[in-house]
Amino acid sequence: MKKLYIIPFLLLFITFGFSIYQNPKLPLADKNNAGLYLPDGFEALAVVDSLKGAARHLAVNYNGDIYVKTRFHARSGGFGNVALRDTNQDGKADIIKHFSVYESGPFGTAMKIHNGYLYFSSNLMVFRQKLRKGELLPESAIDTLVIDYPPAHIHQGKSIAFDGKGYMYVGWGAGSDVCSDGKPGSKGVGKPDAVIPGEGCPHLIDHGGIFKFDENKKNQVQAQGLRYATGMRSIIGMDWDKTTNSLYAVVHGRDYLHMLWPNLFSPWESAVLPADELFKVDKGIDGGWPYYYYDQIQGKKLLNPEYGGDKIKQGDGAKLAQPIVGFPGHFAPNDLLFYKGNQFPERYKKGAFVVLHGSTIRQPYPQGGYFVAFVPMENGKATGPWEVFADGFIQTDPVLTANAAGYRPMGITEGPDGSLYISETEKGKIWRIMYKGDKTKFDSAQLAKMALRKKTASNIKTPDPVKDNLNLGKPLVASAVYSTYCGTCHQSDGKGDGARFPPLEGSEWVTGDKTRLIKVVLNGLSGSITVKGTPYSENMPAHGSFLNDDQIAEVLSYVRNSWGNKADAVSKEEVAAVRKSGSK
Repeated sequence: MKKLYIIPFLLLFITFGFSIYQNPKLPLADKNNAGLYLPDGFEALAVVDSLKGAARHLAVNYNGDIYVKTRFHARSGGFGNVALRDTNQDGKADIIKHFSVYESGPFGTAMKIHNGYLYFSSNLMVFRQKLRKGELLPESAIDTLVIDYPPAHIHQGKSIAFDGKGYMYVGWGAGSDVCSDGKPGSKGVGKPDAVIPGEGCPHLIDHGGIFKFDENKKNQVQAQGLRYATGMRSIIGMDWDKTTNSLYAVVHGRDYLHMLWPNLFSPWESAVLPADELFKVDKGIDGGWPYYYYDQIQGKKLLNPEYGGDKIKQGDGAKLAQPIVGFPGHFAPNDLLFYKGNQFPERYKKGAFVVLHGSTIRQPYPQGGYFVAFVPMENGKATGPWEVFADGFIQTDPVLTANAAGYRPMGITEGPDGSLYISETEKGKIWRIMYKGDKTKFDSAQLAKMALRKKTASNIKTPDPVKDNLNLGKPLVASAVYSTYCGTCHQSDGKGDGARFPPLEGSEWVTGDKTRLIKVVLNGLSGSITVKGTPYSENMPAHGSFLNDDQIAEVLSYVRNSWGNKADAVSKEEVAAVRKSGSK
């Protein structure tokens, strides 16, 4: 008879114990949720306010230890990774240790924990280190799993994902905007919809897609992998969804529609188009780059103007893989996550979180992005429009230039208790987002204020072509050439964007040797350079073929005497002499 009394007790213990395990005690949130706007019931705290070297992607181990890919190794003693531990369970990092020296530019990406290993990457390589149980730092030995060859380019960042069957998927972006020479009106290289690789864009022979590798084999080169998907310009975030047993990826669209085709695309069209895309990546899919772009307003794949497009022609666009959702142009989706935990309301298990790093080239309209979205999905298809999940990262409103945004969200990962962690690239701040409301009562009412932000926030809403034009009523920039061809990248304040495009303000390249500066504009620039102590690797196209000597002299004189720069002017005769010499 005594055994009969034990059974109910055990059932109560198991139920109560399971409840505690599923809903552990969460730390107190920060005042005002550390600056974030979240749906009702969610709270947030700052795990760390800043990290040396700033941050790219991140991962959280089974015990709550956080691992972060640093952005600027030189600022963190040459170390590429950093580990954080919370020793008193208040949600704040008490121990911060930098580790692992390896070559990587500011766009090295990926940080994942898989089968007891810490995986991370640079622009060219995929690495891993063995984690040691109970130890914060992994073993010192670094395995190289995948090898790419220089020169490195911003869009070659190696995002990674795992299918749970022994395979690793690696993003292999293309170092080109749209497979052209970057000059206004230039035609794209290659035949659209080419069946034979040599007849198409040469970048597609070994870039612009996703490759599949053995997750344990060392020193693999691309030829040892399987080309899994193609037609994707820049793949910075990927995740494997166990529910649909499929790979998903976020892909950046092309840039510069107005700058390269001013008679075809208005500044407004160039600001909101083309879409950045979320794909369900089935084996063999073609995203359409560089021949096509996705117009999220029309809901169609259209031919790029470099390949004969006129904003109407579809070519074979309808036959290509269509995105689950197209985000407005230049929002820059840099990570995604399928939620698996039990802390959040159940609706968040049906969809994907997408981190939108934010735009750099939306002038004269407010820069867009800089928030975390949620895409409701089922069976690999969207069940509704994308939602705003976390906002409040920007520190100026509106964001005029990317360098003034404040915080730019980058990576997202899930902790063992179901909390979400978000990193950002400018200062290296990390947030932890928790749900403390009643999950059974979470519905549209709790999302109302976020739905309003989607319609009204300057960094999220679709800008009005007239009312949101930030240049209306303001004096024109002294240099027409700068406004048309330079300000898009280097920003209207000459400060650059802090990542892709270097500053002109206080730049030794601008105020230094005039001949070198003239050559840069005439002939373009490729490869890594250092400006004011920071490395940059974005290619600059040659402008000598479409700008005359007067125009080059005018714009160089302007930048050498703007934003605090004080240097002598450049004459058209000096430009002509350098052009005539033909020197590179």
